[in-house]
Amino acid sequence: MSAHAKLDQRMAFMRFDERSRTALRALKPLIDSEIKGALNKFYSQVRTFPETRVKFGDDAHMAGAERAQAAHWSRIVQADYSDTYVRDVERIGRAHVHADIQPQWYIGGYALVAEELIRAVVAKRAKGLFNNAAKSDADLADGLSALTKAVFLDMDLAISSYLSVMQEEREAVEAERRVAEQRQAQAVKAVGEALSRLAAGDLSTRVEGDLAPEFHSLKVDFEQAVSALAEAMRSVEHSAGGIRSGVDEIARSAEDLSQRTEQQAATLEQTAAAVEQLTSAVGKTAKSAREVSSRVSEASTEAERSGDIVTRAAEAMTKIEAQSSQVNQILGMIDEIAFQTNLLALNAGVEAARAGDSGKGFAVVAQEVRALAQRSSSAASEIKSLITESSRQVSEGVDLVGQTGEALRGIHEKVGGIDELVNAIAASASEQATALGQVNSAVTQLDQVTQRNAAMVSRSTEATHALRVEAADLSNRVGAFRLGGRAQGFQPTEREQPAENLVHAARARVAAFARPGR
Repeated sequence: MSAHAKLDQRMAFMRFDERSRTALRALKPLIDSEIKGALNKFYSQVRTFPETRVKFGDDAHMAGAERAQAAHWSRIVQADYSDTYVRDVERIGRAHVHADIQPQWYIGGYALVAEELIRAVVAKRAKGLFNNAAKSDADLADGLSALTKAVFLDMDLAISSYLSVMQEEREAVEAERRVAEQRQAQAVKAVGEALSRLAAGDLSTRVEGDLAPEFHSLKVDFEQAVSALAEAMRSVEHSAGGIRSGVDEIARSAEDLSQRTEQQAATLEQTAAAVEQLTSAVGKTAKSAREVSSRVSEASTEAERSGDIVTRAAEAMTKIEAQSSQVNQILGMIDEIAFQTNLLALNAGVEAARAGDSGKGFAVVAQEVRALAQRSSSAASEIKSLITESSRQVSEGVDLVGQTGEALRGIHEKVGGIDELVNAIAASASEQATALGQVNSAVTQLDQVTQRNAAMVSRSTEATHALRVEAADLSNRVGAFRLGGRAQGFQPTEREQPAENLVHAARARVAAFARPGR
């Protein structure tokens, strides 16, 4: 059905016949004179609402719209519903769509303008402009009815045009959506198949076929991500081999270190025992040295006392020697007395011989005295000899005692030196015992640390063996991927991101395109 046929159908349904159109034309002079004021009030109302004010850029824009509205109302009351009128109304409806003016504001605006025009028509009757009252009521009713029908018809045509444009846009959007869905389905299928191959471990996979232009970046990102992932897996494969070699070397070194640490721990344990024994021995040596120092001090005291005794003995022998000289002198006097007595006895015998018999008794006495004198002289000589020998021996004894005193003084001095040396040895032994005690403590601590190190090395060895198993498993897992040809000099472009980021971006794009409503 043509647009004009649809218009005739509407007018027939509304009974908007020639009579109504004639009544509408009769109102044209009044409406032409009143439309400007009605539109001024309408646009004043438009300015008070943000939702309507924002549809006009400035006052000039609003003034142009007001002039266009006045011209359109003039065409409405002409009641000339030609194709030109229909095209103008459709243009207005399309303009409202492009300006995003909702029907509610359009209908409200017509209500405001119609209100002012109806008031003007009623006011014209009240002023008695119609001569016949009965006729004026009928004309007023015909005029208002025709005006109302014209207003609703114009709104119907404009809103129908508005809805038609909206329907066209919806159909266009729907068509675009169907095409986009087809392209999206094709892209999702191609990328999904590539992701399935990627999930199966094929890192040489690519998105097969050409995708729509809007999905071209998805294909590029996916293939860049797969290339980066393949390169990363090659690096992982190479690193896994290096890790296995390194782990094997670490395991061997750890085992060797474990053995050496155990040997070191055993050696330190033996060293600790030996140092402890040495500390005990040095302590005993220090104790013995202190005892020797005490004994040497006692010996020094005894030597000093012996020196005093020898000195007194030498003095006593010197006195004996002096007394021996006096005894020799006395013996000399006794020998001289015996010699004189012998001479006297000899003289007495001579005289007794001269006296004869009367002198015999005297001669006997003289003889006895002479014999006694001789024995006294002999005894004195023997005593003198003994005294001389004794004096000689006493002199030798004095010399020996002097030498003994000198020797004892030397012994005393040497014993004093020995005492000092023994004291120094005792002090040094005590210091060594203290130092060895500290060394023993340090060795004991070192032994404990070594024991802990041995335990840690043992655990490290176990961890290394576990790491070796994990490295082998990693190599096996990496070996399960099909990497294709090795990329030569792979350098990411500015668009490329790390592999994991590109994979996430590709999945996000696929998910975004697959969401309903796109």
